Amino acid sequence: MSVSAPVKASDRPKLLGLDRAGLEALFVSWGEPRFRASQVLQWLHARQVSDFAQMSNVSKALRARLEESCETGELEVLREQLAADGTRKWLLGLSDGNAIETVFIPEEERGTLCISSQVGCSLACSFCATGAQGLSRNLETHEIIAQIRVARRVLGLDAISNVVFMGMGEPLLNLKQVLPAIRLLLDDYGYGLSSRRVTVSTAGVLPGLAQLGRESPVNLAISLHATRDDIRDELVPINRHYPLAELLLACRAYPLPPRRRITFEYVMLEGVNDQDQHARELVRLLAGIPALVNLIPFNPFPESRYRRSSPAR
Repeated sequence: MSVSAPVKASDRPKLLGLDRAGLEALFVSWGEPRFRASQVLQWLHARQVSDFAQMSNVSKALRARLEESCETGELEVLREQLAADGTRKWLLGLSDGNAIETVFIPEEERGTLCISSQVGCSLACSFCATGAQGLSRNLETHEIIAQIRVARRVLGLDAISNVVFMGMGEPLLNLKQVLPAIRLLLDDYGYGLSSRRVTVSTAGVLPGLAQLGRESPVNLAISLHATRDDIRDELVPINRHYPLAELLLACRAYPLPPRRRITFEYVMLEGVNDQDQHARELVRLLAGIPALVNLIPFNPFPESRYRRSSPAR
């Protein structure tokens, strides 16, 4: 096999961002057999190896070419915070100077990693600190997957049982990068997660919702937060484009796998969406939909005009 000229660092493929089909295409273009994709997937993701020299069942020639032509696409940890309940939050630096957040939430029977899909967010939900900062750009697939590697490096390879696209950003506005990341999460040679263990949370971007339903069997979560259009228009401005009636119609038509439910997230805001009539309206709205309602305490941030509902409320 001929040796190619070195590739500039900025042009090197980021291997963490290539799903099985992407790796197969790369190796075939190099004259390598397709099965190399399974080998490299397993080293990169299942075993979390970054040093190509350790990939012992890959030929020396291919390891050398990977070294000179590719990079994994790791992220830098800028800050780590550990809460008393074991929750960990990482601020991760990107190559362009931006930063994103990733959060691990430990529970008795599972460990959930909340990952970001964008730098910031364009939806400007009025109760969300990320929405207040606006959107910088979409994340690349390798930047999505690299968040998982950071957490596994700290917590261990088996600590993460569930992954939720519920960090910074609206994942359905970045499906071009999110769908390959999901495929890596589900690939037996990647992270080997069950589709029941991966959830995509959306504020209700209906074109993306339809595409997700067609192309991926993962769990769906809807950031609902209100039972009336006038309230939701304020809390979740995208509701002005895709109002409640259209959103719930799309949820009823969503191709749920057997025995699955749609999770409806509802941030509790004192005096805004937490009254008895809102609870009754919520029951009416979700009638006929296999649903789980997740009531979320509001997390105040500077300059927010909202207050958290009381525990009793």
